[in-house]
Amino acid sequence: MGAGLVGSLLALYLARRGHTVQVLERRPDPRRSGPQEGRSINLALSDRGWRALEGVGVADSIRAVGIAMTHRVMHDPAGHLTEQPYGQAGQAIYSVNRGHLNRTLLTLAEAEPGVSVAFGQQCLHLDLAARRLHLLDTATRQEHSADYIRLFGTDGAFSAVRSTLQRTDRFDYTQDFLDYGYKELTIEAGPNGAWALDKHALHIWPRGRFMMIALPNLDGSFNATLYFPFEGPESFAALDTPAKVQAFFEAEFADAVPLMPNLLAEYAHHPTASLVTIRCYPWQHQGNVLLLGDASHAIVPFYGQGMNAGFEDCTVLNQLLDQHGDADWPAVFDAFQQQRKPNADAMADLAVYNFVEMRDRVADPRFLLQKKIEAKIAAQFPGRWTPLYTQVTFSPDVPYAQAWANGQRQDGIMAQLMPLIHTEADYDTAPVQALATELVASPG
Repeated sequence: MGAGLVGSLLALYLARRGHTVQVLERRPDPRRSGPQEGRSINLALSDRGWRALEGVGVADSIRAVGIAMTHRVMHDPAGHLTEQPYGQAGQAIYSVNRGHLNRTLLTLAEAEPGVSVAFGQQCLHLDLAARRLHLLDTATRQEHSADYIRLFGTDGAFSAVRSTLQRTDRFDYTQDFLDYGYKELTIEAGPNGAWALDKHALHIWPRGRFMMIALPNLDGSFNATLYFPFEGPESFAALDTPAKVQAFFEAEFADAVPLMPNLLAEYAHHPTASLVTIRCYPWQHQGNVLLLGDASHAIVPFYGQGMNAGFEDCTVLNQLLDQHGDADWPAVFDAFQQQRKPNADAMADLAVYNFVEMRDRVADPRFLLQKKIEAKIAAQFPGRWTPLYTQVTFSPDVPYAQAWANGQRQDGIMAQLMPLIHTEADYDTAPVQALATELVASPG
């Protein structure tokens, strides 16, 4: 249930294993209905996502239409720029068009023997005992039923499949909304499709209580997103006239405004969306229903890992089928939720952690100095220190939960080192070297 990114990829994985797969999607076919205005048009693909795409042989076709982002560029209110690399030389995250990726995966899935896809099929009710879906055809408005042998809920953060599971005994569920929403805007391409900003960077305008980011598109434009409180003196609620919107952007994002000729129209017509973290458990029911992707672990977007985590679900499920075989579904489903649940919870915490970092800390000279010191530590103690961002983004063999635990330990070490460090050169002084060696090289 659900033909989005995770559902389409999962259909490919299951079909490649010889299974017959029926995919049902509530929305119209995105290959015919066009893009959803105001919905994020590009995503940050990193190593976990690439590994999942490589598992079904589609990574190269996606990489060809992605844009490598090797670093962050921070824009201060005066328009001054600072940079921070994402990883080592040759490492990058990729800005990839959401629509192209979804359409490509859908087309590949439909071309696979044994896969059928039906759009405009809304799940009204799920009968767990009878293993039957009650559906509404949104075009004809006719209700009908479909039986299943096994059901995979890949229908997003507000999953209809999960909604039924929530009414079963001892099902835990929480949803936590940030006080922030987001609105999609556009930084237009320059003459002849030229990029007006560095195209190999993720751009951030950090302003403490809010921020704007921008990712590049192939046509030379950037997809910009304003993350802003819903209410308060500086909020979506406060910007209630075009004049206030214009004045706010000119004051806070002065270097971007000349590149946003449709700012006022987009601000008025694009929706303001919410940001939610969803946790639940169990993810499976009696060995015949399984939740994956946002249906089981929706997170806020600030680590760029929502899609990558959902794709990693497909990789892990495929590995467990290799391990247990395609006949023992209860064992596979149980092992899947036990392995993925702690990692999904860790990624949820990491995403909120990175929101604070992007919004507040990347504009702080002390934070930028700390990142340079962390790079020195990583070079001095290979194998003992890998930056948290690298563990999450470029180390697909490191589980999210392990990366988060390592990152918390590293934060503790930096809290002891940084009071002794005021310049990069201070790291090489004897007292700092002694403390760094003691803290980093110790077994703890």
